[in-house]
Amino acid sequence: MGAHSTRASQHAMYPKLIACLAALACGSAVAQATQLPPPDAVSLDRLGYMSTFPPVGDQIIDQSNRTKYPQMRWVLQHTREFVPTRNVRRGTGPVSPLRVASRDLDGVTFEDDKGQAVTVKQWLDRTYTDAIVVLHRGRVVYERYANQMRPETPHLLFSVTKSFTGVLAAQLAHEGKIDPDALVTKYVPELAGSAWGDMKVRDVMDMTGAVRYREVYTDPSTEVFPYLYASTLLPAPDGYTGPRTIYDFLKTLKKEGEHGEGFVYRTVHSEVLGWIVSRVTGKHFADVLSERLWSRLGMEEDAYVMVDPVGTPLQGAGLNATARDLARFGEMLRSGGRYNGQQVIDRAVIDDLRRGGDREKFKASGMTFRSGYSYHNQWWVLHNADGAFEASGVHNQFIHVNPGAEMVVVKLSSHPVAGAGFTHPLTLKAFAALAQAVRQQH
Repeated sequence: MGAHSTRASQHAMYPKLIACLAALACGSAVAQATQLPPPDAVSLDRLGYMSTFPPVGDQIIDQSNRTKYPQMRWVLQHTREFVPTRNVRRGTGPVSPLRVASRDLDGVTFEDDKGQAVTVKQWLDRTYTDAIVVLHRGRVVYERYANQMRPETPHLLFSVTKSFTGVLAAQLAHEGKIDPDALVTKYVPELAGSAWGDMKVRDVMDMTGAVRYREVYTDPSTEVFPYLYASTLLPAPDGYTGPRTIYDFLKTLKKEGEHGEGFVYRTVHSEVLGWIVSRVTGKHFADVLSERLWSRLGMEEDAYVMVDPVGTPLQGAGLNATARDLARFGEMLRSGGRYNGQQVIDRAVIDDLRRGGDREKFKASGMTFRSGYSYHNQWWVLHNADGAFEASGVHNQFIHVNPGAEMVVVKLSSHPVAGAGFTHPLTLKAFAALAQAVRQQH
């Protein structure tokens, strides 16, 4: 079989994984045409994947079907059983307690885009939610798990990973270890011949750098495919002679347009930013996360991150963590960087994040479902009355921080449709309803 036909067959085998990595919205026509399976029909409790010892027949999930749906629902809670990973250690300190002040928010009601009433419980079902944790003033007011997810289960976060990379980079900039106005090549001279050769670090942090990186999943000649091969997210086809690691792949990308003109969401910027973070700290992303966040926040569980063949972390999409630990992280951000009795991230870093980026430049993204947003330091900033900001990943992953309502929402999901545009409008309404509810009940 030739290389072209091999690529085509692999594309057919891995449609869901490819979609997972797409950070752009699904088009409305695609969304309208999508026929979603009833959530109950694809519940892991009903399907029974990997439930006997050994698993047999249709129970088995392996490399041949791990990216298909609904098998993918199981894989999102078992990522490291399929790809290489590296631990993010929580350290040896005590767990920081999450105080509980439970409230019944199942019946909180809001209207969807069609004007029909939807309860929070119905929204969770409709968006194939695996876990949700809502904090109000630092206390757990609402916590639900489904689809075999448990409080101790790490879940793949997809592009929520980018926001961790962004926070670390912003903190290092505040400490003077990274200069956002410097050229990328000050820290990574290996990129001199690439799109980043004349790009400032700020354009990487805010994704306003001009790089030819197309994510056209029906065209194996576009740049996303060698990224998938280099990161081992897809096996390289027979005869493939391109880059075999993430950093080698980044060196091949060229400039297209002018830096700083507009925001265009590109995962490769997060990988470059991660390279800078590792270069200035001299440490692996997993170790930086452990030292600066996981061990200081009193996390309950280790996290872990996917790595390429030489151990390079996927800092754009590879982090896995529990909902409760993500809630601790979100609460630290809501509290101005302070948590567990210490200043974990400097207040100035949080204040700068909340101010957001250039809203005019954001319009270049074409993300009309995020009207009014900006993007800054790898975070989505809503610019609403509550000053909300969020980390977001495909298949409906969220850390949503609402300072005005003193609320943090962590939502981990396994929605059949990857693109944010399919679910974001409904989820945004749900977040607003939750904010109103915690205010009123308090």
